[in-house]
Amino acid sequence: MTSFATLPEFLSHFLLGLALLAAAVAGYVRLTPHDELALVRAGNTAAAVSLGGAVLGFGLAVGAAIHASTNLLDAVVWGAVALLVQVAAFLAVCWLLPGWRAGLERGEMAGAVLAASVAVAVGLVNAGSLAF
Repeated sequence: MTSFATLPEFLSHFLLGLALLAAAVAGYVRLTPHDELALVRAGNTAAAVSLGGAVLGFGLAVGAAIHASTNLLDAVVWGAVALLVQVAAFLAVCWLLPGWRAGLERGEMAGAVLAASVAVAVGLVNAGSLAF
């Protein structure tokens, strides 16, 4: 059963990826000026779209960092770099659209869709850049 020979490596990289993703999302919700999870629980679709885009962007970056890494430490280092790039993209959206966070709390979709789109787009570019 050589097909399961690399199962331990898969599990270690998979669990590391989940840990990096959880850390990224935890850091992101602390970075935002309001509790996005509470807004989502309250039925705020704009908050769900924005947070969902951020999670997708982080996931793309973390997945690429793991794929391009030679070992777990390498994955952690490049995962951290990729996550910093994602946070920079978020801060850029905040700078370009200073009022979109308040609109998010009111459930306005325009800023949420743009923020989610930027997070996913930067995640894709981030993933492509990590492939080298």
